[in-house]
Amino acid sequence: MAGIWWYSGREVDAEPVPDGDAGQQLAELQIAARTSMSGYSRTKFPHWASQGHSCNTRESVLKRDGKDVTAGKDCNPKSGTWYSVYDGETWTKPGDLDIDHMVPLGQAWASGARDWPQDKREQFANDLTRPQLLAVTDNLNQQKSDKAPDEWKPPLVSFWCTYATDWITVKHYYGLTITIGEKSALEDMLRRCPA
Repeated sequence: MAGIWWYSGREVDAEPVPDGDAGQQLAELQIAARTSMSGYSRTKFPHWASQGHSCNTRESVLKRDGKDVTAGKDCNPKSGTWYSVYDGETWTKPGDLDIDHMVPLGQAWASGARDWPQDKREQFANDLTRPQLLAVTDNLNQQKSDKAPDEWKPPLVSFWCTYATDWITVKHYYGLTITIGEKSALEDMLRRCPA
C-alpha cells in the first residue's frame, strides 16, 4: 500500500524506493535497442488531464512542488516559490518552469509505449503517483528533451542518485526496456547514492 513520503521537500503519495531496490529493479529491466521514433507524436500521450477541482496535471504538479503557491479559481498558479532539483535554482514565476516527464514521452515510445493502448499512455503522461512528473527549470527540460541518462543528466550532480532511482522506478513499473548504454549510465549514477 502506498504511503506518504517526502521528496525534494514535498509530500508525495508513493512508496520511496531504497537504493538497493533500485539496483534490483535495474537488473530486472529488459535490455533492448531503442526502436525508432517513427509514428511518435505527443498527442499519442494525452497529457495535462483533469485532476478535479478545476486543476489539470500541470497545475497540480506546480501546486505540489511549490511553496506558498497561490492560484486563481481556474487553479492556474499565479505566484509561489519553486526549487528546481535539476540545477538547484529557485523560481518565483510559474512560467519559468516546465513540468518534466522523468522518463520522457518520446523515450517511452521508443522503449515500449508504442505498443500500449491510448489509455495507458495517458496514465503514463499524467502519473502523479510515481516520481514521473517534476517542476524544473524550463530550459533544462528543453535540453533534456527525449534523452535517456546516457545522453543527458541533470547538471546538479548531487541529484544524480535520486534521478537514477526515479528513472528506474518509472521504467520498472511500466515495463519499459533500457539500452546497454542507458543501464551503464544508471549504474554509474547509482554509485553516487549514500552507502
